[in-house]
Amino acid sequence: QVQLTESGGGLVQPGGSLRLSCAASGTIFNLYTMGWYRQAPGTERELVAVITSGGTLNYADSVKGRFTISRDNAKNTVYLQMNSLKPEDTAVYYCRCYTGSVYWGQGTQVTVSS
Repeated sequence: QVQLTESGGGLVQPGGSLRLSCAASGTIFNLYTMGWYRQAPGTERELVAVITSGGTLNYADSVKGRFTISRDNAKNTVYLQMNSLKPEDTAVYYCRCYTGSVYWGQGTQVTVSS
């Protein structure tokens, strides 16, 4: 069982930045594939970014060049740095962990609005 705790969401103006954090329980965090997903009202949950245990990265086309996923294995934490935010980035952002089983965090709201 892996527990995920997200933080860092909030309200930001268009063009602004936020950094999301997701802290994971467990002693083999370095072996987990970690990802960020998001879900806007009335839409399906979608992939934002993924980082594997080996450091391979994958991004949704809509966030390439603006968002950066990273991990700190010493802190059991994965981050999502979001720059040049747009109103269409507004969503609940979820942290996901894959260990062979899938675990989700509770979600954190990101609202981009002037």
